[in-house]
Amino acid sequence: MRVEILAIGTELVSGAKTDTNSGWLARRLGDLGLTARFITLLGDDHADNLDAFRVAAVRSDVVLTTGGLGPTQDDLTREIVAELRGVPLIEDRDSLEAIRGFFARLNRTMSPRNAVQALVPEDCRPIPNPVGTAPGIWAPPRPNDPQVRAAFVCLPGVPHEMKTMFDERVIPLLRDAFPQAFGSNVLTTRLNLFGRGESEMESQALDLTTRGRNPDVGITASDGLISFHIRSFGSTEAEARQRLEADRQEIQRRFADFLVGEGSEELPHAVARLLAERKVTLALAESCTGGMISTELTAIPGISAHYLGGLVTYANTAKTQLLGVPASLLETHGAVSEPVARAMAEGVRLRLGADLGLSVTGIAGPGGGSLEKPVGLVWFGLATSQGSIAHRSEIGPEKPRDIIRKRAVRIALDLVRRHLRSSADPHRPPQTNDLASSSS
Repeated sequence: MRVEILAIGTELVSGAKTDTNSGWLARRLGDLGLTARFITLLGDDHADNLDAFRVAAVRSDVVLTTGGLGPTQDDLTREIVAELRGVPLIEDRDSLEAIRGFFARLNRTMSPRNAVQALVPEDCRPIPNPVGTAPGIWAPPRPNDPQVRAAFVCLPGVPHEMKTMFDERVIPLLRDAFPQAFGSNVLTTRLNLFGRGESEMESQALDLTTRGRNPDVGITASDGLISFHIRSFGSTEAEARQRLEADRQEIQRRFADFLVGEGSEELPHAVARLLAERKVTLALAESCTGGMISTELTAIPGISAHYLGGLVTYANTAKTQLLGVPASLLETHGAVSEPVARAMAEGVRLRLGADLGLSVTGIAGPGGGSLEKPVGLVWFGLATSQGSIAHRSEIGPEKPRDIIRKRAVRIALDLVRRHLRSSADPHRPPQTNDLASSSS
């Protein structure tokens, strides 16, 4: 089935905002065994939109659009779909009542302009929006119309609304309209790994990633996280599952030390799961990452039972006053050093009463580096009640500040993951061997 995505909004083509919806939809399609053949960004221009919709209506089977469903004059998607199909817009009473109810629940007065969001092309039907005011549009396929053969699924541009509607409403619509494209003989999964580079991992899996092979296995990389995407085909579901399981187990065998999780489970989820399984609590002391690790962990529901909290100690005075790092240690070795990383981890563990203390201190750049301590140098500390250890990582002076910080977040989380995974007793002193495979 040929699928394409149209992302609409002048803010996207101008660069004022980044289009995250298309990437999410493309990944979600991959989970369903489908591939987005085209992704197009469009501004809020009527002629440009109509041209793009006309092209997509002919070359694709399904067109997913995001944006252009708001109440303002530059929200054009409704009228573009109606014009494309040669039908008028009509008011959908159920949609209007849902919009009124949304404002009533918030104790807000609905603007008369919001009523336009209840308009839908006459031969289409609305897609309910349970978390916002903009219903979507389901424009069914016209297989006998050479000008408008594709089905259109129009969704709001607000990411959390779009995602909820796609998962809860759109997938069932597509399965009903295109049952042949959703046969049980296509299965997919994604295995996430951390600790080695993409090329190194690929070199150890060339037999699995050969083109034309079944299952189809691809590799992607993002800020050090490596993902193996497996898509298996079979004449029956059992055959497809058998093929997928064989490759899944082989990847797990080859890269056991680096395997973080499957599907949407990445490093924060893996750490949260291991903390719960091992009944261990964690506290953080962050310097160059400025609370980014804490942000990643607190996004996981239920983490409060095992993550006690974190301290952002950016200045040396904060390291001394809040963590108890001796001023003499900072003067002798500097903030970015093994002794200070260990002292930070030990200090935050004691002050917050945690089983594990994790610290990160580094030079994120672009200035502040030297020959001995270049930009991109980061020290990590990990402490238990029985001892502490430090890990040095040179992420690279050529990398920009935001990349250095993001990579440091992942390395820090991976240190905790490795300690919890490898240790029979998570309270014992961390071991150098536990940390040796962490990515630099």
